[in-house]
Amino acid sequence: MKRIPVILDGDPGHDDAIAWVLANSRPELNILAVSTAAGNQTLAKTTYNAGRIMALIGLDVPLAAGRRKPLFGELIVAPSVHGVSGLDGPALPEPVRPLEDEDAVSFVSRVLEESPEPVALVSTGPLTNTAALLLLRPDLKNKIGHIYMMGGGITKGNWTPAAEFNILVDPEAADIVFRSGLPITMAGLDVTENALVYPEDIERIRCVGNEVSRVVAEWLTFFYGFHQRIGYAGAPVHDAVAVAALVRPDLFTFEAMHVEVELCGDYARGATVGDRLHILKQPPNVSCIMGLYRERFVDLLVEAVAFYGKEPRA
Repeated sequence: MKRIPVILDGDPGHDDAIAWVLANSRPELNILAVSTAAGNQTLAKTTYNAGRIMALIGLDVPLAAGRRKPLFGELIVAPSVHGVSGLDGPALPEPVRPLEDEDAVSFVSRVLEESPEPVALVSTGPLTNTAALLLLRPDLKNKIGHIYMMGGGITKGNWTPAAEFNILVDPEAADIVFRSGLPITMAGLDVTENALVYPEDIERIRCVGNEVSRVVAEWLTFFYGFHQRIGYAGAPVHDAVAVAALVRPDLFTFEAMHVEVELCGDYARGATVGDRLHILKQPPNVSCIMGLYRERFVDLLVEAVAFYGKEPRA
């Protein structure tokens, strides 16, 4: 099997963590590095969380910290969703591998330079690092094969009525990425709000019976606790959709369209505006995921935690 070289970039975050559990389980992916962004929590917290997740799942690759704030404006964080730590819930092992001395953009640039083939970037947080990379090293654009991202929403927002959180944290970064001309697959709220893991699915994951499945079940329980209070029937595992779209595109329906990011306005800053009716006569720049087979998506998550083996019986 020819493996796809991948760099994971995120702001973990419960759903980022589950996305990385999935990515590390897939034999078709060759994870070259992990980089962190500020978003769900401050950069210090998301980077610490990334190291703990990597220790849990045995992901022994370089980890580099990105920018501490968006390209413009002040950082927005989400402790109401992910807790004060950014990854509240079960206890996790301490990071094993030391953080790289270089910042994420410099380190990822070097990884791209050294890669013999284009690399897929899987971004499950604000697009700050990817945009900074494109601004500082435009010569490396041809080394980026595809961007798989969780963010935005063609028909809805979640942090404001119009804007999804990851895009709202750094709209200017998203605008740079969307205008880059690179192939982009967008896992927006249109699909991720339906990527629900119900309570009975959480128990199914727990019953796999290993340490990773136990932790993932507890992450989902914590995440569902917030969403249940606002009327959700399950936990929407937003970020795992971006990874799943790379490894199992058959689970989704896609719609190619021209998408722009609103940078101004009192009500719509951070909105991803999709031209579904082709009114602007612009070529599509994004493949938007608009639907999924939920049960098969849950099956994929169960397979992912089963990858980490069974606990020995006493």
